[in-house]
Amino acid sequence: MNAGLVRNLLSVGGFTLLSRVTGFFRDVMLGAILGAGALADAFYIAFRLPNHFRAIFGEGAFNAAYVPTYSRVLETEGTQQAKHFSAQIFTLLLASQIILLALALMFTRTLIEWLAPGLTEDSDKFAQAVIMTRITFPYLLCVTLVTLLAGTLNAHGRFAAAAFAPVLLNLSIMALLAVAFLFPHAGIAAAIGILIAGVLELWLMVEAARRAGVLAILARPGLTADIRQFFKAFLPAVIGSAGVQIALFADTIIGSMLPTGGISSIYYADRLYQLPIGVIGIAAGTVLLPEMSRRFSSGDDAGALDAQNRTMAFTIALAAPFFVAFTVIPEAIMRGVFMRGVFTANDAAASARVLGAYGLGLLAIVLIRSAVASFQARGDTTTPMMISLGAIAINLCIKLALFHPLGAQGLAIGTAAGAWVNFSLLVYLATRRGDMEIQTLLQRVLIAAFAASALLAVFAWFAMDYLHAFAAYIGGHRDLLALVFAGVAGAVVYFSAFIAMLYALGVRPGHLRPLRRSSNAASSVPPSGQD
Repeated sequence: MNAGLVRNLLSVGGFTLLSRVTGFFRDVMLGAILGAGALADAFYIAFRLPNHFRAIFGEGAFNAAYVPTYSRVLETEGTQQAKHFSAQIFTLLLASQIILLALALMFTRTLIEWLAPGLTEDSDKFAQAVIMTRITFPYLLCVTLVTLLAGTLNAHGRFAAAAFAPVLLNLSIMALLAVAFLFPHAGIAAAIGILIAGVLELWLMVEAARRAGVLAILARPGLTADIRQFFKAFLPAVIGSAGVQIALFADTIIGSMLPTGGISSIYYADRLYQLPIGVIGIAAGTVLLPEMSRRFSSGDDAGALDAQNRTMAFTIALAAPFFVAFTVIPEAIMRGVFMRGVFTANDAAASARVLGAYGLGLLAIVLIRSAVASFQARGDTTTPMMISLGAIAINLCIKLALFHPLGAQGLAIGTAAGAWVNFSLLVYLATRRGDMEIQTLLQRVLIAAFAASALLAVFAWFAMDYLHAFAAYIGGHRDLLALVFAGVAGAVVYFSAFIAMLYALGVRPGHLRPLRRSSNAASSVPPSGQD
């Protein structure tokens, strides 16, 4: 991994960590104020629906098509043509999102009846979900445009603004919750916070693109070769992303049929689960895709594969302790993080069962973005789409089989199983094509992480009772203090064991030094910018 890639990865990871930390405080506030009852269920439906559509039309699918195409136009046709291409896509995206928003606002009741049918059994909960969804849905228009601007900045080596943008969502929701007494209830206040955040995120990205000299907003679209190439990659990617979202829609649909609190327990577990996914997995994939695209385009295949291996090794090393925590001590985590205000011990136990099941798929999910880069960096979005759809089919079958006996936990198990199928097939096909290579460094890091994780699991299993007793001896907030002690001690145990194992396996710090760019790669990679 070259020095620029390391800097960008740390920049994205750092700002994403800030986003997750502020998101943690946001969710603590939501849990304490909304709890896990009917109002919380209605709000989380309103929160999830625009995010489902964002994930289909934006983020992974859009970047998979836009970043490689924009990068190619920039390299081969120059800055002005790249800006014209970007403006054409912006115009098309804006028009499509205005139409989608109009339809969603007109048919909100029908949308919720389709995607959360269980809410119709409670007229008050359904009515609140309709009101809050109409407030939150415009967020989709703003954040989809944010995705395009972020892709443009990423292609120019600028990652900070896009990584920081989600922080505004968390701050906005918390600010509105702080003045919730001005609104009919806290759910309305939080929904308005989401809407305001969309406007703030769009403003931030427009300013960042303007300062970078890459802002391109409106241009009359034409069916040029570049536009055709974009849609050739975009449509399969959308189908693939839609496949993933079908699984999440299934969680929402089936979850809405759970007893009151089921949707909320899934949400709270998912928020903790998303912490390592966002900080580690998505950050790594965001930086790796343009890096591999540039290297493959310049003929530096070895550099692309090496960057991928080092990124995946980095991802495994950081994600492994989260896997242990989520699967070994999920209830201690939920109690320490959320059990205050109207969030009860029963709520914590229900959410912990979901978190433990989600944790089984954590390593697969954080590695999927890095594995998909093998295909997307070469402009192949069809293969990941087909793999994703196959994994979704397995995912849904497991959800339907486990929904009745296990409830929300069964949905999480289906998600974990589907993730492992998806990741395994990506690795298998990429290695067969020669677009991925499991190098010695990655193998040794995997062994070291497994050994350190086993030691951490033993420590966590036996230490929690003693840590709870010690926390109770010190004073109040027993669950939170015990969790903090466990986190600090666990980090020491894991990373000490991990580093010792690396040395035992012959991996020295010098082996992890940044790569030198090849002459070809160097000529094709623009200098990393600062936002």
